[in-house]
Amino acid sequence: MSGKSPRKVLVTGGGGFLGYAISKLLSERGDSVTSFSRRFYPELEPFTAGQIRGDISDKKAVENACKGKEIVFHTAAKPGVWGDYKEYFRANVEGTVNVIEGCRKNDVPYLVHTSSPSVVFDGNDMEGADESVPYPEIFHAHYPQTKAMAEQHVLKASLSGLKTIILRPHLIWGPRDNHLVPRILERAKRLRIVGNGKNMVDTIYIDNAAYAHILAADALEKNKELSGRIYFISQGEPVPLWDMVNNFLKAGGLPPVTRAIDPGIAALSGTFLEFLYGLFNIKSEPPMTKFVAKELATSHWFDITAAKRDLGYVPIVSTEEGLRRLEEWIKKTIKGNI
Repeated sequence: MSGKSPRKVLVTGGGGFLGYAISKLLSERGDSVTSFSRRFYPELEPFTAGQIRGDISDKKAVENACKGKEIVFHTAAKPGVWGDYKEYFRANVEGTVNVIEGCRKNDVPYLVHTSSPSVVFDGNDMEGADESVPYPEIFHAHYPQTKAMAEQHVLKASLSGLKTIILRPHLIWGPRDNHLVPRILERAKRLRIVGNGKNMVDTIYIDNAAYAHILAADALEKNKELSGRIYFISQGEPVPLWDMVNNFLKAGGLPPVTRAIDPGIAALSGTFLEFLYGLFNIKSEPPMTKFVAKELATSHWFDITAAKRDLGYVPIVSTEEGLRRLEEWIKKTIKGNI
């Protein structure tokens, strides 16, 4: 990945928000990119040498996709805060194991794995936390629990020959966002500030997240001693969570959130709604969960010194410029659908 010659690269979840951005960046620098996703994405065509359709939980399909590749970027995952544990385990844990085995059987030397800071979130404030923070004793949602399990499989693989780096981008946003920003815009009228609104969080603009993945691959090739390392990545400038939410609403032409709710009441509501939805087997996501209540009321920002030092990571797009691009994209694409 050093730029000396084009590399044959596989991006799992290549049609997703982050996977697409990574594929585009790799293609622009001359690498030959293959995407592995559940469906075909026409917008990926200019940036890929081919698209392989398949499920990340299909061991044979993943193994075949890894053939002839020199590096794998594993971004495919089941996100979200609500759903069947088996589905999260199948996608996030079994899927990651399949990628690791696919690399091993095809002698793929490098794996860059996308994780999440939520794997270390224990429900309390996390201010300037670094990579030494342990996993919590209790997880409040299936996503962080299964992503933590996936991390452990990748770390174990790094001890037996596969060269790996794990990245933990926090709250990715920007054009083509199909999760965070659209959810905020859709729920604008129902949003409430949880707590005093002063809790600080990290975010990361999509181009910066993709760029960090490329840097990780380059650094891993140059210095194999980095294998097995984990890195937080972000804009490098914590912001009040509700200021950022209001920035997203402003980009969507919507008024800011002004009404608030006590954190304890939000947590109790989330616990009750989880019980109710579970009791009646309601598949849709509850308006509030215990995990979301805690996330919205606490600070969670991280020290990215290690990523700067080892990967040479510095954000290439400022938050201000990212918000300008986001507003432009919303006006062109999703505003009329909210």
